[in-house]
Amino acid sequence: AVVSTQSTGAVLTGTNTLAGSAVTMPACVANFKKYSRCTLVEAVNCATKHPAQLLKCTKLYGTLDFGSVADFLIIDSDVNVLATYIGGDIVFKSEKLVRF
Repeated sequence: AVVSTQSTGAVLTGTNTLAGSAVTMPACVANFKKYSRCTLVEAVNCATKHPAQLLKCTKLYGTLDFGSVADFLIIDSDVNVLATYIGGDIVFKSEKLVRF
């Protein structure tokens, strides 16, 4: 089966049958923050730290502790991605990223 994306989400091509989601993780975090009225830190933890705790992989993922995988984002207060790091190396930098 071939999956296409539409404004309503991912569907099987030629049908209206849902085939998954086309929403990004930053959009999920922003929606969770908006509808739960939690803080940005709480929303980010729900997408990173808490899943890693449930999967029992916090030595590598979900935190930026010493020895963990250094994959992380820099986001603004609206959860727009300003930079992406994989293994500690920058792989994406938005024009909106301001040096600090």
